[in-house]
This record gives sequence, structure tokens and C-alpha cells, in this order.
Amino acid sequence: MDYGPLKTGVHMLISVASGKGGTGKTTVTANLVASLSMRGDVHYLDCDVEEPDSHLFFDVDFQRKETMNLLVPEINQEKCTLCGECVNHCAYNALVLVSKKVMVFNELCHGCGLCSMVCPEKAISEVERPIGLIETGTVKGRERITITQGLLNIGEAMATPLIEAVKERAIDGVPVIVDSPPGTSCPVIASVDDSDFVLLVTEPTPFGLHDLQLAVEVVKKLGMPMGVVVNRDGMGNNDVYDYCEREKIPVMMRIPFDRQIAEYYSRGKLLVDMRPEWAERFLEMYDRISEMVKEAKE
Repeated sequence: MDYGPLKTGVHMLISVASGKGGTGKTTVTANLVASLSMRGDVHYLDCDVEEPDSHLFFDVDFQRKETMNLLVPEINQEKCTLCGECVNHCAYNALVLVSKKVMVFNELCHGCGLCSMVCPEKAISEVERPIGLIETGTVKGRERITITQGLLNIGEAMATPLIEAVKERAIDGVPVIVDSPPGTSCPVIASVDDSDFVLLVTEPTPFGLHDLQLAVEVVKKLGMPMGVVVNRDGMGNNDVYDYCEREKIPVMMRIPFDRQIAEYYSRGKLLVDMRPEWAERFLEMYDRISEMVKEAKE
């Protein structure tokens, strides 16, 4: 089937997010990416760096692997006069003056470099600390899809710098689809920041509605256009739809609560492969998003 070229929004960046885990965020992302690859090149950024799972749906050949490092302070105790300027200026409490010695808690450090700037004795230098891995490759059998994912080191708390590094590798000139972490914390904000459109995936349950409301408030604060995909449509009630209507948030797609669809997911099969008519629906949704973004920018 010929799906034709991309109509608008060739350089568009869409983030797929959700207020909670398990709503089908990665499922929606993967199906949208696979559908767009029927028209041309597309870049999938897996920013759920604590547990990237693009491999569940795609056989990726990661040809490029990079270690992601964060710059953290190293104190020259011989030069240090214990003035405390570095401790006083650290907004993240990563430095503390204890027993006539400045100690560094690397896990709290955000790598801003301010401590080295304010040190009057120039006793602070910056050293690299690895926090994760960035992998980039193409999908076997779907060479138009490039996937870049971040993989945070076990026990590492600083996900945001790794997410930002993944997004810096977005390919120019092609649609970029971001698979965001679940929730509404700093990693989510880092992943959806600078997006042209945020697609929020939810389910029609009380938990789904509660967490959708939290996610909507975050996106509103960021001032980005958004829409909602309701997964497992039919399993709950209409409260999610009533909320979207009140808030004037468009429902872009409804994916039914269907045992066979769930079986596809459990086997790592894409809905658009098993039921080709859904590829048209995902492409129609993308075109609708493109028009909404175009109107928002005018």
C-alpha cells in the first residue's frame, strides 16, 4: 500500500508521554514510528532511560555506542582553605564541609560547574563521571527507522542529563518521536521540553484520569499543544472523555480494549503490522497533529 509522502511537519518533534506507567505509551510510540516509516525516514528517541524498551517491538542493530559523562567537582585539599564558598553556592547540597574537609556527593551533583567558578583559591577542578550509555542504530527490516536510546547506569539518580544528551542527537529534517518516561517529574519535563506537540496516553480508569490530569497541568505550564490517546477504550467509564471535553483537549485516537490486540503486544507484535488499517489511522493522527502545530505557530 502506498501511504504517500509526508504532508506537513517534516521537522516536527512529537513527545509521547503519560502520567503513569503501563498505559501503552511505548506501544503508541512504536506504532506511530512504524507507520511514519512507510512514508520516509523517522527518528525514534527512547528517553525512558531507566528502562528503554524499544527493543520489545523492533530488532535494532545498535552500531554506535557512546558513554555519557557528567562533570563533577574534584577538590584539591592542599589548596582548599575551607572558606565554604562552594558549599554555600551549591543549590543541590552536593558539597558539604565536614571535619575540616569539603566532601563531594557525586550522586547529588548536577554538573553545573558553579562551585569551580566561585572557588577563590581555584582548588576545584572538574572530572568526568560516567552516568550511562547512548546507543544509536537502525531497525533490521525497517531501515528507515533510526533509534537512539539512553541507558542509565544502575543506581544512578541523574536521568535528566542523559535524556538531554539523547535529544541532542535528533536527526534534522525527519519526524522525531520521543518516548518519554512515565510520570510528571524532572525527567519527563526534560524529555518533552521543546516539543512541537505532546501526545498523552491514558486509559479510561480512575487512576488513568488522575494521572492524566497531573500530566496535563505540566504540559500547560510548558505552554505546548497537546492531545490524548485513550488506550484500552471500553474497559472503564467516560470520565476521561468528559475531562478532555471540559479542558478542550482533543482525543486524537481510541485504541479498543481488545484481547487480540493485547496478545499482539505480549508477543512484541505491532498493531499496524497485524492490522494494516491501523497504520492509516496513525498516519491520519500524525497529519492532524501537523495541522494543529502549523495553526499554533501562525
